[in-house]
Amino acid sequence: MIIPPNMTEQQVIDEINLVINKIAPKYTFYGYEISDIKQESFMICMDAMQRYDHNRPLENFLSVHLSNRLKNFIRDNYFSRGEEDKRRIVLPGQLANEQSVVDGGSSHETALDYKNMSGIISLKLPADMRADYLKIVNDVYVNKKRKEEVLDTVYEILEEHGYA
Repeated sequence: MIIPPNMTEQQVIDEINLVINKIAPKYTFYGYEISDIKQESFMICMDAMQRYDHNRPLENFLSVHLSNRLKNFIRDNYFSRGEEDKRRIVLPGQLANEQSVVDGGSSHETALDYKNMSGIISLKLPADMRADYLKIVNDVYVNKKRKEEVLDTVYEILEEHGYA
């Protein structure tokens, strides 16, 4: 690691961690936990230190560099390069289509029904499962056993209210 002349190694690491804690949580995406993104971000920032211009503020340099690298990663891995298909090609992986609680139906009546289902789940889901349920819905990794427990409970709640 290249250390700027007016800083110590610990100051550089502290600055990197400050930037990572600000930027990395904004880039949560398919299959990656925040801790994984932070680790990768640290490596990106350490690599970037070789190109650091000492006349610029370190925080600004790292912020721009890290944001751009994470945006490029998402672009390169989650979007099609084909002209006819510019939509997202990697769909949420936590819920397979047959397990999906909300499919994003297009009719107004269906949308109201999904809103009602979501409200019922919100009211009836046990507190100890709420965080994992939100992770599943937002496509954040949850281990397979816990995901099955949460989804089974969600299905039971929906069955009790006539949605099975």
